[in-house]
Amino acid sequence: MESVLHIIRHGITEGNQKNWHYGSSDIPLAEEGIDNIRKLKLLQVYPDINGGFFTSGMLRTNQTLNLIYGDVDKKYVRNLREINFGEFEKKTHEELKDDERYVRWIEDEIGNVKLPNGESKTEFQERVISGFMELLDNHRLSELKYRHGDIVANSLCVCHGGVIGAIMSKVFKREQRHFVEWIPRPARGFTLYINNGKAVEYKEL
Repeated sequence: MESVLHIIRHGITEGNQKNWHYGSSDIPLAEEGIDNIRKLKLLQVYPDINGGFFTSGMLRTNQTLNLIYGDVDKKYVRNLREINFGEFEKKTHEELKDDERYVRWIEDEIGNVKLPNGESKTEFQERVISGFMELLDNHRLSELKYRHGDIVANSLCVCHGGVIGAIMSKVFKREQRHFVEWIPRPARGFTLYINNGKAVEYKEL
């Protein structure tokens, strides 16, 4: 059974504007982010959806979804929240570059170094992939809804840049692109083509 699942990063926030490390902080979209989403909507960037709508449950993802599609019914997949930076939330690289705890986390290639009162890279990756599996399971309900017709099920999830990077670097590991290279611009993302419950191809959205 073939279907389509779109994953979109939320719009621009104050955290993006100020280059903060932030994930668990529930901050809203900035005016710049709202304006940008409205412009992209006018350009018809966003697809029509006949399946389910999903977000991470964070304010910025809910606002992004509402700006594009209105006040639609949605389900929260909370494991698709951004990484928890713990004590480093809302701080910049410049502010943290001399903190040994931060340096250890940055240089950690294995992913086991935990942010103070936050997550390690491995914990984040495992949580996100668990959330992605939950998202696929929910999307399958839309597939089943249209299984007897010629209609392709389309679902959409608004989440976060780091989350999308974690998903894409895992699912399309064959491309050998670094996690950071997969992070889309705010309010953009990827269209995933699903076959038998697995993402097999993609295109940028």
